Amino acid sequence: MFSDPRLTNFIANLLTALAVGAMLLAALYWALHRPYFTIRHVELLPMEEASLQYVSPTTVEATIAGRLSGNFFSMDLNQVRKVVESAPWVRKARIKRVWPDRLVVHIEEQQPLAYWNEGEMINTWGEAFVANEAVLADGLVLPQLNGPASSERLVVQRYAELARWVAPLGLNIREVSLSPRYAWEVVLSDGVRLNLGRDPAADIADPHGRSGAVQFAERMQRFVQIWPSLAERLGERRIASADLRYKDGFAIVLDPQTITSVKQ
Repeated sequence: MFSDPRLTNFIANLLTALAVGAMLLAALYWALHRPYFTIRHVELLPMEEASLQYVSPTTVEATIAGRLSGNFFSMDLNQVRKVVESAPWVRKARIKRVWPDRLVVHIEEQQPLAYWNEGEMINTWGEAFVANEAVLADGLVLPQLNGPASSERLVVQRYAELARWVAPLGLNIREVSLSPRYAWEVVLSDGVRLNLGRDPAADIADPHGRSGAVQFAERMQRFVQIWPSLAERLGERRIASADLRYKDGFAIVLDPQTITSVKQ
């Protein structure tokens, strides 16, 4: 059929090479899918913290059970990362293979800052997440933050500003609420409710509220400066709420119970 012996030899050599290559690929496939390379161990380590405070191996194992496929060579580490990051209290994960059958998972835990709306928490990065509150340390008291969707970072920023403002008064923040119309209401640790009105940042396309921070700070500065002398003048009478929306001052409402007690 082929008159040229060189062509015949070339084709024969080519077929032989293809056959050998196919055999090698089959052998490699067979070897790579041996049980020896099955992932048998998953080790959890903190990224930076000395130890994991909220994430437990049991929780992570329950999250990844039945959701991973492949072995040491074929497992998709990006997919593993996504699965691990879906576990409670995991903010970020970094995955590394360790020969021949182990995965090392470095965990960055959520750092809870406050409760967020209904059934969620918010971390120190201003990100909302869902987690089991039962693992929180006994005695840990977190404030309640509330706000519309996508307002997490603005609420956290304002919360931090408010906490700094009231700290010299020996107070802290119990609750911060941002309405859908971007009006602020704050409850202090002594129960006093502050109405700060509409956030100026709501009228400006700035998701972090930087442009409205000056007016926001002016209201709080005025309140903090007047508060000590006002509390001294009131004596045993307790303030129930203060309306800070006025330009040159603020209005207060006294607690009816303390008024009655003083009169008696």
